[in-house]
Amino acid sequence: MRDRLLVSVGGAVLALLAVGACTRAPAARATPEGAAVAIPAVAAAAGVRPGLEAFLARPPASVRGKRVGLITNHTGVDRQRRRTVDLLAGRTDMRLVALFAFEHGLRGDAPPGAPIASGTDAPTGLPVHSLYGDVHRPTPAMLQGVEVLVYDVQDVGARPYTRVSTMALSMQAAAEKGIPFVVLDRPNPLGGVQLEGPVLDTAFRSFVGMYPIPLRHGMTVGELARMYNDRFGIGAALTVVPVTGWRRTMYFDETRLPWVGTSPNIRRLEAALLYPGTVLLEGTNLSEGRGTSLPFEQAGAPWLRADDVVRAMAAHALPGVRFEAVQFAVDPDGRKFGGQRVNGVRLIVTDRGRHQPVRTALLLISTIRRLHPRDFAWIGANRREPGLLTIDRLAGTDRVRRAIDDGTIEHLLPDFEAQAARFRASRERYLLYR
Repeated sequence: MRDRLLVSVGGAVLALLAVGACTRAPAARATPEGAAVAIPAVAAAAGVRPGLEAFLARPPASVRGKRVGLITNHTGVDRQRRRTVDLLAGRTDMRLVALFAFEHGLRGDAPPGAPIASGTDAPTGLPVHSLYGDVHRPTPAMLQGVEVLVYDVQDVGARPYTRVSTMALSMQAAAEKGIPFVVLDRPNPLGGVQLEGPVLDTAFRSFVGMYPIPLRHGMTVGELARMYNDRFGIGAALTVVPVTGWRRTMYFDETRLPWVGTSPNIRRLEAALLYPGTVLLEGTNLSEGRGTSLPFEQAGAPWLRADDVVRAMAAHALPGVRFEAVQFAVDPDGRKFGGQRVNGVRLIVTDRGRHQPVRTALLLISTIRRLHPRDFAWIGANRREPGLLTIDRLAGTDRVRRAIDDGTIEHLLPDFEAQAARFRASRERYLLYR
């Protein structure tokens, strides 16, 4: 099947040819099928347009006249902050028939880990099927009457963020049913240049890490979909509608797109910059800032000697980040230390181009464990994956935990850098942007 997709770039209309399982890249790059199409670079001054807008300007043939199921949440908006749900529901050249909600729900306000109930979207009256409860992928019953699945979600560029696992599982369901899967691409808010390991060890595969990619992967959801589909064998009839105007060196605030907090605890771009590393705090008995005004931007505990930690971290001379000793109050319903005021360390990114969030967080955790051997602890497993400690599940390996316990994490960091370098080479054929 060959679908012609027209994408408006800087006022010009350019043809992208979707062949087999993948859409042609908007740069002179080989696709997994080996062909390439050249598209002129777009000046940053022209702004960035999400894949949603190109999709609406010229829907691919695989969608026109079809009954559409949409996987999205509150981050699925255009540049005017209009919901993807409403924009698709108002179309006459396709029929939106079902919505699919995942972690945090369609509105993005449900607590972390809370099951999402199926229901109805009040503005449109459409059914909303839960992909975060008893099941994590569309069932045959949910897909009855659906002729194509469309995915439009803003990611944060870190492997443990469950949106890309929802995407992969939904691609599998589409492949099994034999219906097309369309990804409306969006920028990686952390840019697409920097990568940090470790790469997931498949023995530690879980819902927060399905495939062997690094903690910070530097790819868009569309690029990940291409990799998942080809390299990891999903085999869906995949079309990726690219972002126009985005370059790999761009952070989200350089795109001129409206920032929408991607989840209750990723409210600011500043949190997203730190998240690939500070997410690992969830595997410890330290607060990661949930229940405070700065989640994922600080770490703390009542027993923490914050001044000592700050001095020890300053001695590492880590690039692009500084540390402040603080105290912060945790909301009464906070998961850790609820209702308490705790000692903490705040991480402040000073140069995001040089900052390495994973290295920083690993050294921070190691330092805290070394200075507080009787107080620091790893927390246990969750109910979904009872055989995996939380830190091993998030890191995608048990080597992080064992090295921190042994005081040897610095010896492990060069290996993680080598893993990231190998991944950088292997991802090249799936990239869509310069």
